[in-house]
Amino acid sequence: MANFDYDLFTIGAGSGGVRASRMSASYGAKVGVAEELHLGGTCVNVGCIPKKLFAYGGHFGHDFEDAAAYGWRLQDPGLDWPTLVSNKNKEIQRLNSIYRKILESNNVTIYEARASLKDPHTLDVGGEEVTAEKILIATGGLPSIPDFPGNENVITSNEVFFLEKLPQRILIVGGGYIAVEFAGIFHGYGSEVTQLYRGEKFLRGFDEDVRSHLAEQMLAHGIDLRFNINVTSIERTSKGLEVSLTDGSKIESDMCLYATGRVPNTKNLGLEKVGVNVSQNGSLVVNDQFQTSVPNIYALGDIIDRFQLTPVAIGEAMVLSANLFNGKKLKMDYQDIATAVFSNPNIGTVGLTEAEANERYGEIVVYRSTFRPLKHTMTQRHEQSMMKLVVAKKSDRVVGVHMVGAEAGEIIQGFAVALKAGATKAQFDATIGIHPTAAEEFVTMRSPVGN
Repeated sequence: MANFDYDLFTIGAGSGGVRASRMSASYGAKVGVAEELHLGGTCVNVGCIPKKLFAYGGHFGHDFEDAAAYGWRLQDPGLDWPTLVSNKNKEIQRLNSIYRKILESNNVTIYEARASLKDPHTLDVGGEEVTAEKILIATGGLPSIPDFPGNENVITSNEVFFLEKLPQRILIVGGGYIAVEFAGIFHGYGSEVTQLYRGEKFLRGFDEDVRSHLAEQMLAHGIDLRFNINVTSIERTSKGLEVSLTDGSKIESDMCLYATGRVPNTKNLGLEKVGVNVSQNGSLVVNDQFQTSVPNIYALGDIIDRFQLTPVAIGEAMVLSANLFNGKKLKMDYQDIATAVFSNPNIGTVGLTEAEANERYGEIVVYRSTFRPLKHTMTQRHEQSMMKLVVAKKSDRVVGVHMVGAEAGEIIQGFAVALKAGATKAQFDATIGIHPTAAEEFVTMRSPVGN
């Protein structure tokens, strides 16, 4: 038997890489991990965590206004943007140190360097040669900027968390959840926000009612939302950025954030050298066991073509480590994965969209409710929540739950358990609601759409 430095060596210490390394070590494997940037990966450093912190802060502007309806008198509240960024940085540094402790306490050796493959069992880690019986690639993804004149003038989600000052005017390009979230965040902080998307409607893949309802709410909030339009060029002027659009018009802005997608982070990993197959979109091709075309090299998380969600990467890591080092034969379950978009208002969703359910089951029953949240009956803020249930008619099973409204992610998490358990509409109906809450609407909807 060959003598290797490690049983498992992980390239990338993001959510998936850290979990796979920690769990594999807990099963007795000797593990090393390389990270060239910051422990915790995208989610901790320039993704989920700082974004959610910014989203919390973006709500305070509305909260200060709403407080007056509840008797509070606030004297000229103001924003100190540098304090937000500084406090966010401190929290991220705290999380970085927690990830370090997690790895070290499990006897995982940390290399703070870039790693690349020399052959199927050998890596170059910051100039040092390291060998491993098994190698895991978990390097995640990177923001992608299309090629057009003036694209050097834009920023991405990597830079947006470190701005020295709040832009008075910001143009956001993209129709995915990152673009939608930052449109709400910057609007909440007081920026004049324009969001462009080249397609008919943003959030492709989400339920049609969710997409339409959020667009209506964003427009009602004052965000300049434009579909079927794109950028042709950007020029820096004395007044900021002059952005030319496909309809011939121009926009002046102080900043342009591009959120037009992410690509797998595979550059300079040595994949071609060892024969790891890469798909047309740049993701690594793996089987159900996360095994690449090279039998001892594995990959998971955003670098493979599954779901680009932190909990999914962690779940994949749990499956892989248990299979490799704990004698299990598990498979990752990708059915009914709940997710949230921290837009304003939030989206929470689990299960099938109405269109997907129609295609799969043929006969479905749809329940939908829109209403003003109780909080805003006093503030008079014109915000509407939307809730929707999609039911397979023959089995009465609830196959989709969708919400646009405050704390949608928190609410949908519990309903995700119900879907996993195969709950029926009759069981939803038999559940007593908690009153007064928004969530009770999901167990009190009785009239199908169209009836």
